[in-house]
Amino acid sequence: MGRIVRIFIWVIIAMAVVLGGFRMAAHLREVDVAAELAPDDGRLVATDLGDIFAIERGAADAPPVLLIHGSVGWSGSWRHSLDVLDASGYRGVAIDLPPMGFSDRDGEGEYGRAASAERILAFIRADEMRPHLVAHSFGAGAAVEAVMRAPDAFASLTIINGALPLDPDGTAALPVPLRALLLRVVAISATVTNPLASRRLLQAFLFRKDTASDAVLEVLGRPSTLEGATEALAIWMPTLLVPPGYLPSTQSEAFAALDLPVALIWGAEDTTTPLDQGQNLARLIPGASLIVLPDVGHIPMIEDPAAFDAALLEALGAVAP
Repeated sequence: MGRIVRIFIWVIIAMAVVLGGFRMAAHLREVDVAAELAPDDGRLVATDLGDIFAIERGAADAPPVLLIHGSVGWSGSWRHSLDVLDASGYRGVAIDLPPMGFSDRDGEGEYGRAASAERILAFIRADEMRPHLVAHSFGAGAAVEAVMRAPDAFASLTIINGALPLDPDGTAALPVPLRALLLRVVAISATVTNPLASRRLLQAFLFRKDTASDAVLEVLGRPSTLEGATEALAIWMPTLLVPPGYLPSTQSEAFAALDLPVALIWGAEDTTTPLDQGQNLARLIPGASLIVLPDVGHIPMIEDPAAFDAALLEALGAVAP
């Protein structure tokens, strides 16, 4: 028995050393500041909720399309679609919802769905636009909440593989091991901001695993070297793992009451937010269209950019004739 205990203790020590190493490595990587690392083709837009970073393409007087990223993205991950929108006569604008990307982080660490929805509304007020709103995955929650709070502020809504669990019973809670911020910091440093794990982590969301290319990973990983990136993501993590409490965007009847053009785009092989969730939304939302993309999973803009962009233009054509 004593030998087993000693082995167990050494295993715990070894795990602590390895995980501590990941945290130290993350700390050593995070040396950049947003003003220096942010890409030159973007800009900070001053809003009443802090500066929001945006990348845009297209004529100022073209119909605006506002793109909202998911939990593994930022505005730079939309560049291909921005170029397609520009070539098709739209003004495409992609923004960073903090703590992702290069927007100002919140001093109180408020990154929940309601706060993110208010940032979207603050951005369109500051930019004086009434956009067609397009949102992917986790970002769809904030986008739908923004639409439900101010439906007249948007021309249409397009949801891509939306992470939109409906009618939560309120019993969900953060797993015990992740309730301490320090442990979440360690978990993030070993996965999300760890370059050695980034490919495998991205592939978990993809049906076409080979599309997790070096070029894609380089773009997605750019903000991970910002000062405090790991801790900011650790503060944000509970909003990803625990469905929000009562909000209009969590209730089936609120979707049934949506009164603006809505389109849905879904990867047929999505295992993160399976297709039946998109089909359910299509049934709930009056007049909603559903475009299903074959042989792609949760991130169609990475897995098949050409098919995705064609679907996006089709969706916009349906909601913005």
